[in-house]
Amino acid sequence: MHGDAEAESETLLVKAQQAMEAGQWVTAKEMFEAVLDPAQSGETLFGLGMALWWLGETEASLRHWERAYAVFRRRPDPGQALLAAYCLCLSYRMSLGNDAASRGWLGRAARLVEEFELGPLSGWVLVARAYVATDSGHPDEGEASARQAWKIGREAGDLELELSAMSELGAALVELGQVREGVALLDEAMAGALSGEGGGLEMVVVITCRTITSCSRCGDLARAVQWVRAADDFHQRYGSFHLYTTCRTQYGSILLSTGKWDQAEHELQAALRIGKTAEPALYAEALAKLAELRLAQGRTEEAELLLAGYEDRPAAAYANAQIHLVRGEPLAASSILRRRLRELNARSLAATRLLELLTEAEVAYGAQEDATTIAQRLAQPLPTVDSDLTMAYGERALGRVQLATGDLPEAIFHLEQAVTAFSRLEMPLEAGRSRLLLARALARVEREPEPVIVEGRAALACFEDLGATRDADAAAAFLRSLGVKAARAGPKRIGVLTKRELEVLRLLGEGLTNPEIAERLFISRRTVEHHVASVLSKLALRGRGEAAAYALRNLATEGISEPK
Repeated sequence: MHGDAEAESETLLVKAQQAMEAGQWVTAKEMFEAVLDPAQSGETLFGLGMALWWLGETEASLRHWERAYAVFRRRPDPGQALLAAYCLCLSYRMSLGNDAASRGWLGRAARLVEEFELGPLSGWVLVARAYVATDSGHPDEGEASARQAWKIGREAGDLELELSAMSELGAALVELGQVREGVALLDEAMAGALSGEGGGLEMVVVITCRTITSCSRCGDLARAVQWVRAADDFHQRYGSFHLYTTCRTQYGSILLSTGKWDQAEHELQAALRIGKTAEPALYAEALAKLAELRLAQGRTEEAELLLAGYEDRPAAAYANAQIHLVRGEPLAASSILRRRLRELNARSLAATRLLELLTEAEVAYGAQEDATTIAQRLAQPLPTVDSDLTMAYGERALGRVQLATGDLPEAIFHLEQAVTAFSRLEMPLEAGRSRLLLARALARVEREPEPVIVEGRAALACFEDLGATRDADAAAAFLRSLGVKAARAGPKRIGVLTKRELEVLRLLGEGLTNPEIAERLFISRRTVEHHVASVLSKLALRGRGEAAAYALRNLATEGISEPK
């Protein structure tokens, strides 16, 4: 009988592993659970952890991997223990944002290589070390580790290791501003991974997430969108909570940068719905991006509410500092930015936007000397840097400081460069903000008002089109200071709403609460929340009170027909 039970367990284990290879995660999970016995084999625990990871049960997957690691260590089976430690290192970092646990498991993996002389497997420790270093803002360390791992993979003929190391090297180079070389390596790693050239489906997820995130961060938005589409195809076939949440967050960030704010809202909300329990680290990043969108829309209080409880997350530093700048608290903004920058390599891409915002805070605070030093460092990158995004932010930082210090010809030159660069990158909000700074500089040197008015009106039109109310108010006030009529166009026309959103707007005008709207329309409260947020976003309104007033004013008097 005992032999029959063992044979049955072996059969179930084989079938469970076959289900994993086919991407049948629920089936695999059920079979692994059926295999478990008092002995609790490491292979079964590890396999169940992997199935749970694919199903988005992140905490449970980590517990099973930890138990599998303990079993492999007792056996001992150092190679399998190393694999468990590797998965734990990456997942604690990628999904939970737990740096201490991630580094702890990286240390255990390195100890296994040393203790059991696992030379050929040292490449995986280096890949994990590269991931952690680059992700924590030290891409120079990440580059060194990835190059070593890549060499080991090539010499050993290990395609999975080679592709993983190539991806990490590409990501590190992008963060160092060596964008062309970096994205070429990322493209190559993606091609190999998606073709099934080496490794399992988990490797595809890690490499794909690395590529999309790197392309988004360096401003190569077209390439990022292309890989998002490829990733969505993969997700349709296999499903992956981590990949899905990464794609939605990064695509939302891209849409925010390119001025497609309605779509950005949709993507970021999707990331938030999925990621809170399965991917808390990505959830925080999506939340921070949504806060940036609210700030761009002039909805500061909503941005502040979104970040409540997440202010100390690294991803929230930029939006949190922006809130303090809007509130007229540049010293607080500077403190937040400096604290975050101390955690980063100052030459990394992650530091670029933070440094540019820091110059704005220092100028607002009156610390012109500090602002000049920061702007010069940002505007004069290393000779190896070929990042258009770094150049754009650097030019604007320098232009802003020179405008503040009265070096107007230089300010105009650098701000013109910033306008051109942001326009080429298809980042309309940043181009508009640079254009308004340029108009202010021109106003102090031009004898004729026409060039100034042209730039000011172009900035205002950009802000109005986007729904960037606070920036539009500033542009309109600037034009009026020149004696130019610049009445705000007001909220976008109601025709941008869907039929359901229009129904929700009407009920807001009647003063109904979300539960009352849900009952009236026979939809869930969560769906109502989504529609209300979309209405506020599309009409650039600051809250339910404004929405109710808008509905009463427009729906009652304009006779607007419902959208089809």
